[in-house]
Amino acid sequence: MPRVLITGAAGFIGMHASIRFLEEGWDVVGLDNMNNYYSVGLKRDRLKEITGKATKLERSFKIFEADLNSDVWNELESYEFEAIVHLAAQAGVRYSIENPDAYLESNVLGFQKVLDFVKMTQIQRFVYASSSSVYGTTSEQPFKETESCNNPESYYAATKKMNELMAKSYFKVHEISSIGLRFFTVYGPWGRPDMAPMLFADAAFNNKVIKVFNYGNQSRDFTYIDDIVEGIFRLIKLETFPTGASVCNIGNGAPIKLLNFIMEIEKATSIELKKELVEAQKGDVAHTYADTSNINELTGYRAKTDLHQGVLLFIDWYKKYYKL
Repeated sequence: MPRVLITGAAGFIGMHASIRFLEEGWDVVGLDNMNNYYSVGLKRDRLKEITGKATKLERSFKIFEADLNSDVWNELESYEFEAIVHLAAQAGVRYSIENPDAYLESNVLGFQKVLDFVKMTQIQRFVYASSSSVYGTTSEQPFKETESCNNPESYYAATKKMNELMAKSYFKVHEISSIGLRFFTVYGPWGRPDMAPMLFADAAFNNKVIKVFNYGNQSRDFTYIDDIVEGIFRLIKLETFPTGASVCNIGNGAPIKLLNFIMEIEKATSIELKKELVEAQKGDVAHTYADTSNINELTGYRAKTDLHQGVLLFIDWYKKYYKL
């Protein structure tokens, strides 16, 4: 059976990607350092979900709890991988302003370890997480992969742009092909607690006030998690993996006003949220909007989950997980 290495397997996208590969008949090896940037309990529950799915499907799931910058790669050498999906990273735009060292360590030096492993093992299918944040405020809408992206608004965005440059240099020098995935605002079950959808749901059910940044004058290309994972799997399964170091937007392909997203949360919970309109935060981009023609031409991918359906699925999971 084919086997994939998924770094960041206990993360939001990593969990869903692991389950999708298991469902498609792959064995999965996961790598995650289980850091405490947010709830380790949530991460462990995600791993339980993956393990349960693997058992049910009679597939193999093995998790290595180790850092990218450790000697775990020596252990991973004993496996044969058909593909690597590198999702592990220090996440969060605002956290990067106060803790840049964590981003250098994980997103740059950790990515170097992954590149070296791909080079050593000559794995032919390698995709990694970049971010829509690389576009900044000067890129034209909708965001296209041809933009230069040389004006990052945050250190997090700078590290993701650095990943793309590192991947490009490794193709030129070592002929390592790769695809960087520029994710647009991902939401859905098992999401990160520090992200807006989880914060909004928590506020709804616990009578809290939410801060609406930029006085609500912002929009995001909200993309449901299943659509993100669909894009990842289609790229890995391409009959011929593209030669070179390319990048792909993965998004819904339509901007949604933040206030409209909040409205969908209110509909799904039947609770009117208490809102405090505040100024924009440093590092934030007012609007994100993906041109997804590149990944569509490569794989036929188009996001299918509309906002109303996606939010309902998210809130249904939230109520079950937190026993509401």
